[in-house]
Amino acid sequence: MRYRGSGRMSGWVRRTAAALALAVAVPLGVTMVGGGATASAAFDPAAEDFWVDSSMGPIKSRIWRAADGNTERVVYLLDGLRAQNDLNGWEINTDAGDFLSKWNINVVQPVGGQSSFYTDWLNTSNLNGQETKYMWETFLTEELPTALNERLGFQSTRNGVIGLSMGGSAALTLAAYHPEQFNYAGSLSGYLNISAPGMREAIRLAMLDAGRYNVDAMWGPPWSKAWLRNDPFVFADKLRDNGTRLWVSAANGIPAKGGPAPSGFMDVFNASTGAALEVLSRANTRAFQIKMAAIGADNVTYSFPSRGIHAWRYWQDQIYDLAGDLSSTIGPQP
Repeated sequence: MRYRGSGRMSGWVRRTAAALALAVAVPLGVTMVGGGATASAAFDPAAEDFWVDSSMGPIKSRIWRAADGNTERVVYLLDGLRAQNDLNGWEINTDAGDFLSKWNINVVQPVGGQSSFYTDWLNTSNLNGQETKYMWETFLTEELPTALNERLGFQSTRNGVIGLSMGGSAALTLAAYHPEQFNYAGSLSGYLNISAPGMREAIRLAMLDAGRYNVDAMWGPPWSKAWLRNDPFVFADKLRDNGTRLWVSAANGIPAKGGPAPSGFMDVFNASTGAALEVLSRANTRAFQIKMAAIGADNVTYSFPSRGIHAWRYWQDQIYDLAGDLSSTIGPQP
């Protein structure tokens, strides 16, 4: 849906901007690049555990097999900042795995990676006693696809990768630097302009809140080249030149009608914070849209719902909306 401005929205934007300042200053509940409020685990017996040895130790993924039994059409779904070690947030909070499998797509949901940005870190975090260095980009582009191919026969080229929030920028990064593996990438409420003023400091605070991870161990100091390598705004030309099919979405911070009414201080706080985070994502996403337009990129579908905050119900809706686009892109060439 196209974004339509309104004078009535100005007050809401001011309130959500104030909530963002509070969320960054006092990281509680949903944080700046988190995955939304966490619901009770919803284990899906239709999925199977798939363990792979890696440089980080054994890593579990959850697999939904395509309904028609094909092994050529594969999508990876990436979690948010507060990724858990038991199940991926997509399984906990949505039916995305089952839904996409009925589109004859094999769904892979890696488990774990809290505050990782699904990237290869420079060092272990020295603030929380992390013993094993995160090497998620290596895992997702080498160790996992190799195991999927050898043991399940999954095609490791022309795959899709979709993430929310933290996983949104990571999905675009993976596609930019591994175009043979990923010809489709989706960012849902992602932060696609992390070099913008204040973004690096906000990410630092959010990662401290989500597991006490030190962002300097990930990409080094804020002025290092690693930050630029992982900024979609900076590497936008790679996505254009690769011809990667992109789906990029962010809502406007206004809760949709019919949602549960917040009750109590924390519900109100989390709703306000979720709204503020989505406003920030929207600003980042609009900046990315302008950059892509400026360089002549026409390989993106933008989805800007007229209502939505930083929460799972909206990301599930985006999966429903993009399924056809994903299905027509990944897998064997026509």
